[in-house]
This record gives sequence, structure tokens and C-alpha cells, in this order.
Amino acid sequence: MTLTTANDTPASLMIIDDHPLLRRGVAQLLELEDDLELVGETGDPEEGIALALKREPDLVLLDLNMPGVNGLEALRRLREANYSGRVVMFTVSDHEDDVVAALRNGADGYLLKDMEPEDMVRQLRQAALGRMVISESLTTLLAEALRNQRNAPTTPDIHSLTQREREILQQLAGGLSNKLIARKLDITEGTVKVHVKHLLKKLNLRSRVEAAVWAVQEGIDH
Repeated sequence: MTLTTANDTPASLMIIDDHPLLRRGVAQLLELEDDLELVGETGDPEEGIALALKREPDLVLLDLNMPGVNGLEALRRLREANYSGRVVMFTVSDHEDDVVAALRNGADGYLLKDMEPEDMVRQLRQAALGRMVISESLTTLLAEALRNQRNAPTTPDIHSLTQREREILQQLAGGLSNKLIARKLDITEGTVKVHVKHLLKKLNLRSRVEAAVWAVQEGIDH
């Protein structure tokens, strides 16, 4: 599968990771792909944040555990500075708390570093196209985290949603970004953002990823 962008250019990627060998390995992997282009790499989170805001790549591959500014803090700062590209966490940690925290703070994906190179390229393509990406081994963990959350006083209720909100929830379950949902439903991206905000509040969920996992569990994705 090859990426197609509005101006037919490769999707631009940046790596922020404090392991030089890993950065070099990913760089060499991307050199083999015509539709994915590395436009920056650094092991310094502060430099990485500044670089991402300056170059505005389509996708930032972000390590979770780094000295100084960790991945979660870097993610928050990128989102607070209105970086609109995709941010995918790339880490060795498969702890539930790390996964949930990253997704709740605006990550568009969570990939483990032990994945096969071809799987990584495939997932990066999906992320650059606007889809949510999560290592397959983590989907059960996320579902379990949601089940535990159901012990909360208020549980999600699909009947509280409008028809349009249900349609958008179905698209979230498919891993689509706001931009892709807007295109598919022929509405503006701003309208999608408003609907997502409302449906999260109604369902008592804190992120679009939680909404997506819940929707799949409930069979609302089709």
C-alpha cells in the first residue's frame, strides 16, 4: 500500500528518541520507502519539540521514557502548542497506565519497539493516513482497562447520543481521524471536533481512543 497525499508528496516523519542506534535503524528503514520521508531526528526532547513545531511533519514518532522531558510531557507540550500532526508513541512499555495515559493526552497511536520492521512501516503508513494505530498485543489490555472503568458511577450509554454522534462514533471505532471523518460524512472538520467533544462527555469517556475501543466492544463499529 502506498500513501497518496494532496500534493502527491511523501508523508513526512520525525523521530524523538534518546537511543541513537534505534534512530539510525528507523532512518535506514524509511530510506527504503518512497512514500515515507524522514525530515528530522533527535535524542533531545526539547530540541525535538522545537523542531516538530518548526517543520510541522505529518507524523512524530515519540519515545516514552527519556531523560529530562519524558514522552508524555513532550506530547502535552506539542498539543498545547497546537501541533496538528500525528503523534505516535514508540516504546518498550506495555504497562496499562502508560498506554492509557498516552492516549488520553492526545497520542494517535502506541507502538511497541519489539515489532517486526515490515509491521512498523505498515503501521506508520496507517498513522500518516490519519488512522489510529495500536500494537495488536495492547488491544486486549485497553479493553480490560475500559471494563475496569465501568465500575465508575456513570457508564457509557449509547442512547444518549444523537444520530450524527453515533455515525461519528462508528468512524472513530474504525480508527479515522477528524479530517477523514469530515471527508467521509461531508461535514467540516470543526463540526466533527464539536461532535466528538459532546459524545465523549455524554459517554463519560476521556479520549477518542477509549470511545473507539468501547464502540468496538459494544458492536457499534458496524
